[in-house]
Amino acid sequence: MQTHQYDVVIVGAGGAGMRAALESSKRTRTAVISKLYPTRSHTGAAQGGMCAALANVEEDNWEWHTFDTVKGGDYLVDQDAAEVMAKEAIDAVLDLEKMGLPFNRTPEGKIDQRRFGGHTRNHGEAAVRRSCYAADRTGHMILQTLYQQCVKNDVQFFNEFYVLDVLLSHDLTSGTVPDGQEVAVSGVVAYELATGEIHLFRAKSVVFATGGAGKIYKTTSNAQTLTGDGMALAFRRGIPLEDMEFFQFHPTGLAGLGILLSEAARGEGGILRNSDGERFMERYAPTIKDLAPRDIVARSMANEVREGRGAGPNKDYVLLDLTHLEPAHIDAKLPDITEFARTYLGIEPYTEPVPVYPTAHYAMGGIPTNILGEVLRNNTDTVRGLYAAGEVACVSVHGSNRLGTNSLLDINVFGKRSGIAAAEYALGADWVEMPEEPEVGVVAELERMRTLPSGERLAHVRQDLQNTMDANAQVFRTEESLRQALADIRALQERYRHVSVQDKGKVYNLDLLEALELGFLLDISEVVVVGALNRQESRGGHFREDFPKRDDANYMQHTMAYRRPSAATAAAGQSPSGPGTSAPGAFDVVLGYKPVVMTRYEPMERKY
Repeated sequence: MQTHQYDVVIVGAGGAGMRAALESSKRTRTAVISKLYPTRSHTGAAQGGMCAALANVEEDNWEWHTFDTVKGGDYLVDQDAAEVMAKEAIDAVLDLEKMGLPFNRTPEGKIDQRRFGGHTRNHGEAAVRRSCYAADRTGHMILQTLYQQCVKNDVQFFNEFYVLDVLLSHDLTSGTVPDGQEVAVSGVVAYELATGEIHLFRAKSVVFATGGAGKIYKTTSNAQTLTGDGMALAFRRGIPLEDMEFFQFHPTGLAGLGILLSEAARGEGGILRNSDGERFMERYAPTIKDLAPRDIVARSMANEVREGRGAGPNKDYVLLDLTHLEPAHIDAKLPDITEFARTYLGIEPYTEPVPVYPTAHYAMGGIPTNILGEVLRNNTDTVRGLYAAGEVACVSVHGSNRLGTNSLLDINVFGKRSGIAAAEYALGADWVEMPEEPEVGVVAELERMRTLPSGERLAHVRQDLQNTMDANAQVFRTEESLRQALADIRALQERYRHVSVQDKGKVYNLDLLEALELGFLLDISEVVVVGALNRQESRGGHFREDFPKRDDANYMQHTMAYRRPSAATAAAGQSPSGPGTSAPGAFDVVLGYKPVVMTRYEPMERKY
């Protein structure tokens, strides 16, 4: 085992991780651990833009942006965090411009801006041009720009290293650490893919920026690597997960594939139509139509299909119509997504509407943090030295539904904040004592899977998990469907204990790593479904057909999901904490609640 020592260790090399690294590296010794080469991170798949009230094209201001974020999140947004994000959005865009990001320009040479769903002026009067963009490759450009800056600042990268445990000074899974007791991070344990060797990274500060968990679903815009690693590792160490029942389904995934067609297509004038050619969003959101927030558009599309107005031979999708736009305009503003339609569906967007249907896209919940990125272990106490930013975190600026382009903004604003806070903490903190033999749990789990002679195929377990999540916990949910999903997940957790990997080697054993990722997916799926069962209302990305109304009296609060020993485990005096998935029934998901932070915006009915 190799041991490394850095003041700040950042886990994840997407936009949030590299933005944090850029700030941290200016102040102290910083390392970034990534299971991918940095420029392959999923931030590069973000297409449409990054919003800021620059008012380069139309009148705008940060207060309108804050209101849209709060309203778009169906009032579950922490308003102090939304204000921070909207205020600092302008500098976040200008920072990237100064780093060299090639934003599209107006004829006057200013950063161009376009419309995006849920972004309005004067508190809903009309859609506003707020999204700053680089064609439909904005995330790719952000990723390349940040990586170049990190290289310039001598950030140390450990690429193709999988972090498999986070080390804390206290065992939080027991639930016995009293409120107010100081709990601190001491480092992480990682697995080097190229050699199979275990590495111990000692750190004063650790920043999680590991992205989302879209692969709990079969139909998703997320890459294969988005398996909820950071969320699951924190959860297994007793840190709660916040608002995990809220999962966003992006309206325009390529039908049957889930590959994303950016909301920028509708921002540039694309229209959603049903099999009758009707622009059906006029019935659901008469003011801003196709540019309503994503949860509303996704449910409207799914409803059109359910009521028999779907297109295609099986009437199982709707159509995104770009045929009324000039080909030159499409080529200038939407080159990538139109090429996706040609490549994957054989559709020519100049002359044919593109089949689309909602695809699992974004987790609004995650590891709870405050506005500095400090991780919370309950409603008020932080874990000293532990930070999170990006999709893995829940600040909460997205509430129950994220507005388009707020994700690229989130990673830059709170990536920067967490990087600064982590570095400043490290400069004044002492080293925390590490546990004896911290790698033991990781090694035991790896060896158990690698040496099991035969058993379940991990692909079969993963497929069954994704199928039940797609069928029972997607755009529409009921108590019956969610109970079915939960029963399936718990049966799959039992099967997972018998998963055997075919590759028994140690060098580039992707089979083994996928097996570990499957454990993360099972953990996250259970938290999503338990939270969704408990929330007997409909809000944002969580729609219960048996409880179709929003219920502020009972559910205007954040869900906090904790991993705690089951009654049987506690009675036996066991504490099976650690990096490996414990035997089914060893732990329960226990729910608590956290108040929503209100500042200036009182909840009202959400209309567009």
